[in-house]
Amino acid sequence: MKLLIGNRNYSTWSLRPWLVLAHFDIEFEHELLQLSGPHWRETLRERSPTGKVPVLIDGDLVLPETIAIIEYLADRFPSKQIWPEDVSQRALARAASAEMHAGFPDLRSNAPMNLRASHSGKVALDAVAKDLHRVETLLGDLLARSGGPFLFGHFCAADAMYAPLATRLRTYDLPMSDVLNEYVEAIYGLPAFQSWLAEALKEPWIVDEDEIDVIQGRVARGTLT
Repeated sequence: MKLLIGNRNYSTWSLRPWLVLAHFDIEFEHELLQLSGPHWRETLRERSPTGKVPVLIDGDLVLPETIAIIEYLADRFPSKQIWPEDVSQRALARAASAEMHAGFPDLRSNAPMNLRASHSGKVALDAVAKDLHRVETLLGDLLARSGGPFLFGHFCAADAMYAPLATRLRTYDLPMSDVLNEYVEAIYGLPAFQSWLAEALKEPWIVDEDEIDVIQGRVARGTLT
């Protein structure tokens, strides 16, 4: 089994299934396909049905799309309990994951994942206020129900889906409640996340489209080092 991923520093969708595979101790290999540089789009189109990452390769199966990959892993390895065991909790976890997959557009566009960076004060709060309120409401309710430290007590697929959002909150020093801050700390304390983070910090590549200083026009494209 192999997972094709993008740059660890930036690729939110790659991080999610990687965390599931690593945390639940599923044997796999990975291959990094850069999201910048010469002919990177052509390379992705050659390797991925969608021209995007991640892609899971398992025998003859070539499977794109994070949610589909996670569901496939849950079906392949039912004993791992990648989703909560209780049917109601599992439904809530899937609903939260679907909302993450389709929602929070302001946070996505205004605060891209950048694990190497620290950009306190660079995101206008009024631009992300609606999304931050929903994050507090949704995750706060789930954490209150479960008692933490993760959304359903133990780490599950829903937490993998929200891990990149946790990094955005920290990178841009966005306001959050104590409950949400404790959740961010739990994500960062996860050994699988720490492993991903350590490799991300070593990466030398810059993706201008995910750098806030480029997005906001403070720095010209191609000048970051």
